[in-house]
Amino acid sequence: MKSSLTILFFILMLTAVAQKKTLIGKITSSQQPVENINVKIMGTNQSTKSNSLGDYQLNTFGKADVVIQFSGIGYQSAKAKVSITGDSLRYNVDLRTQAADLNDVVITGVNRATALRKSPVPIAVLSKKTMDQNVSTNLIDAIVKGIPGVTAVTTGPNVSKPFIRGLGYNRVLTLYDGLRQEGQQWGDEHGIEVDEYGISRAEVVKGPASLTYGSDALAGVINMIPLNPTLEDEKLRGDFTTNYQSNNGLIASSLGLTYRKSDWKYTLRASGKTAHNYRNKVDGLVYGTAFREYNLSASARVDKSWGYSKTAITYYDNVMEIPDGSRDSLSRKFTRQILDDGDDIKNRPIVPDGQLNSYAINPLHQHIQHFRFYNTSNFKLGNSDLNVLIGGQQSIRREYNHPTAPDQAGLYVVLNTLNYDIKYNLPDFSGIQSTIGVNGMFQSNRSKDATDFPIPDYNLFDVGAFFFARKSFGKIDVSGGFRADQRNIEWKNFYVASNPQTGFGEKVSEGAAADLQFPAFEKNYYGLSGSLGLTYNISEKLLIKANISRGYRAPNITEIGSNGLDPGAHIVYLGNRTFKPEFNLQQDLGVIAYLRDADLSVEVFNNHIQNYIYQSRLTDENGNPVVLVPGNLTYQYQQSKAQLYGAEVSINLHPSQFKWLSFNNSMAYVVGLNKNQDLLDLHGREAKYLPFIPPLQIRSELKATAQKAIGFLNKPYLKVDAAIFANQNRFYALDNTETFTKGYTLFNAGFGSAILSGKGKVLMDIFIQVDNIFNVAYQSHLNRLKYFEYYNSSPNGRSGIYNMGRNVSFKVIIPF
Repeated sequence: MKSSLTILFFILMLTAVAQKKTLIGKITSSQQPVENINVKIMGTNQSTKSNSLGDYQLNTFGKADVVIQFSGIGYQSAKAKVSITGDSLRYNVDLRTQAADLNDVVITGVNRATALRKSPVPIAVLSKKTMDQNVSTNLIDAIVKGIPGVTAVTTGPNVSKPFIRGLGYNRVLTLYDGLRQEGQQWGDEHGIEVDEYGISRAEVVKGPASLTYGSDALAGVINMIPLNPTLEDEKLRGDFTTNYQSNNGLIASSLGLTYRKSDWKYTLRASGKTAHNYRNKVDGLVYGTAFREYNLSASARVDKSWGYSKTAITYYDNVMEIPDGSRDSLSRKFTRQILDDGDDIKNRPIVPDGQLNSYAINPLHQHIQHFRFYNTSNFKLGNSDLNVLIGGQQSIRREYNHPTAPDQAGLYVVLNTLNYDIKYNLPDFSGIQSTIGVNGMFQSNRSKDATDFPIPDYNLFDVGAFFFARKSFGKIDVSGGFRADQRNIEWKNFYVASNPQTGFGEKVSEGAAADLQFPAFEKNYYGLSGSLGLTYNISEKLLIKANISRGYRAPNITEIGSNGLDPGAHIVYLGNRTFKPEFNLQQDLGVIAYLRDADLSVEVFNNHIQNYIYQSRLTDENGNPVVLVPGNLTYQYQQSKAQLYGAEVSINLHPSQFKWLSFNNSMAYVVGLNKNQDLLDLHGREAKYLPFIPPLQIRSELKATAQKAIGFLNKPYLKVDAAIFANQNRFYALDNTETFTKGYTLFNAGFGSAILSGKGKVLMDIFIQVDNIFNVAYQSHLNRLKYFEYYNSSPNGRSGIYNMGRNVSFKVIIPF
C-alpha cells in the first residue's frame, strides 16, 4: 500500500511538472522596447512586468490556451489569445501609444495601475503632446486648457492656482510623481513649484479623493508625472526645448538628458524662463508682472526582478514681481511705491516706460525656492507588491514689500515637510483586487527675519489609514473603500513688536512692549471618508459610471490661525480657530462612448459640503471696507453649508472617412450655492452664491492633421479653436467681495510639425500658436487682478487690471 501511494504521488508530481509552461516575449512600441508594461494571464493571479529591454517571462500552469493582457501607462491595452502547445512559447507585441481611449491606464486615485474604464471616479489624462500644442506660461495653465472642469485663480501670467469644479486652494491636492506638493498653497499668489518642461503627463481626479490621499483632496487631485523614458543601453539621449512668447517677451529653454547602463537609468533636466510685464490694449504693459524662474531635477532608477527603486531631487527658484494695481487717476498709467511711512497709494510717481518692458525684477517682488528629495520603490512579493514613497520638501518664501529697505523681507517663511506613503497590494482573492495603506506627513513652519506675520509658527502631524478593493462581475466593475484620518496642529504664543530702529514689525520674545499676535493653540481634527462606485461596460466602446464618495478636509493654517498681512497678496487675513473640518458627499454619474466616428462623454455631479470655509471682504457697520493696513484689503474667513452641482460634456468628432479631420468640443458648467440660511435671510441674493465659481465655458477646436509626410514636414497639423466664456452673474456679492464679470470669446490658431532630415530622421518638432488673435480686452472671473482698483470711477470706464492680450508663441523641441 505504501509503495502504491509513493508511485501515485510520483505520477502526480510528474504531471504537475509537465503542466508548467513558460511564456516569454518582447514588448515594443514603434519597434522600440518598452519597460514596465503589465503582463497578466486573464483569470489567474499570474502577472509580471517587462524589463528595461522590453522582455518579459511568465510561468503558467494548467491549460494550454490562455488570454494575455498587456497594459501600461501611456499605451493602449492589448489582449491576445495564445496556445502554448510545448513547454514554452514566445509571443512578441507592439503596443500603440495612447490616444483618447477607455483602456488608457492611470495610477492616480486608484492605488494600482488601472484602465480608465474600470474606475468609477471621473479621471482625465493630458499628454505632453497636447500640452505642447497649447500656449501656456505655467503648467496649471496648460492643464486648464486641456481638461473640462479644471480652472485656475490667477495673479498674473506666472501664478495659477488649480480649481476643480469650483473648488480650489487646499481642496485640490497637487502631486509631483505621486508625492504631495507642499508649498504654502493657502496663499492667493502662491503657485505650483514644478518645472513644466519636465512633465510628460498629467492625471486629474475630478471629485473627492480623500480615500487614497486624506485631507486636502476633497475636490480632487492633479498628479504631474515626470518623464520615464525608454532607453537603449549605454546611449545618451536627450532633448532641448526653446520657447518665445511675444506678449510678455517670455524666453524659455530646457535641456533634458537620459542615460541607461544595465538596470540603472539616469535623468537630468535644467530649465529656465524669464519674462517682462505682460500687456493688453486697456492697461498697456501691466507693471509688477515680470518673473524669472529656474528649475533643476535629477533622478536615478534601478529595475530588478524584485521590483524597482527611484530616487529623485528637484530644485525650483522663482523671482517674480508683486503687482498692486496703483495708478494715476487721470492717465491710468501705473505708479510705483517709493515710500514706506507716508505712502499714499493714490499719489505715487508714474512708472517710467523703460521699466515697463525691462526684464529686470523690481525691488518689490517675491522669491520662492522649493527643494524636493524623495524615493519611491516597488517590491514584488509573489502575487502581491509593496509600494513605499518617502519624501522631504522645503519651501522658502520671501516677499519684499519695503521700497526704503529693499533687502528687508516683509514675509519670510520656511516650511519643512516629511511625507510618507506606504501601500500594500494584496494577492487577488476570488477576483478581488485590494489595497491597504497608510500615509501622512510631518510639517513645521517658521517665520524668519520678517516684518509681517500672517500665520504663526506651527507644527503639524497627519496620519491616515485606508482599505480599497475592486472586483469585476462580468460587465460590471465595482470598487470602493474607507479611510480614517487624524491631524494634529499646534503652535505656541507668537509675539510681535515694533523695531525701534526701523519702525517695522519683528518677531520677539514675550515682553512689555510685545503684542501677542497668535495665542497658543492645539487641536486634533478627525475624518472618516470613503467611496463606492461601479462601471457598467455595455460594450467595449460604451460604458456608464456611477460613484458616491465622502471627502474630508481639515482647516488649513490660514483659515484657523491667520492674523496679519500677506504682502504678496495685498490682503490682511483673519482666521477663526473654532472652525470645524469640512466634509462633503458627492454623487457622480457619467456616460462615455468611444465610437467609430466620435468620442462622447457626459459627466454630471452634485456635491454637498458641510462646514464650507470661504473668504469674505470685511466691512464696517456702514458697509465700508475695513482697512487695517493702508493699500491692502481685509478678508475674514466664514464657514457654512454649501452645494455645488454641474456637468461636463465632450463631443469629439473624428470621421473615419476623413481621418485627417477632427472637431473637438467641450462644455463645463458649475453652480455654487451658499447654504448659510441666516446670511441668506439677512442679505438675500448678495449672499446666495459662493466665491470663485467659474462661468459656463465652451471650447471648440477644428484640427486638420496630415496622415503622412509632406516633404520635410512629418504629419503637420493646422488648428483653429475658440474659448467661449459666458457672463458670470452668479457671484458672491456680499460686501463687494466679487462683482459681475462680462463674458467673452477668444479665438486661437496653431500649426505644428516634426521636421525630417533627408534620411527620414526627426530633426525637431515645431509649434507655432497664436492666442487671442483679435486682441480682445477681457477680465476672467477668476483673475485676482480684476479687483486691484483704488478708484470708484475712471476716465475710460474700466476698473481693475485686464488679462493678457494677443500672444504669439514659437516653440521648438530638438531630440537627440
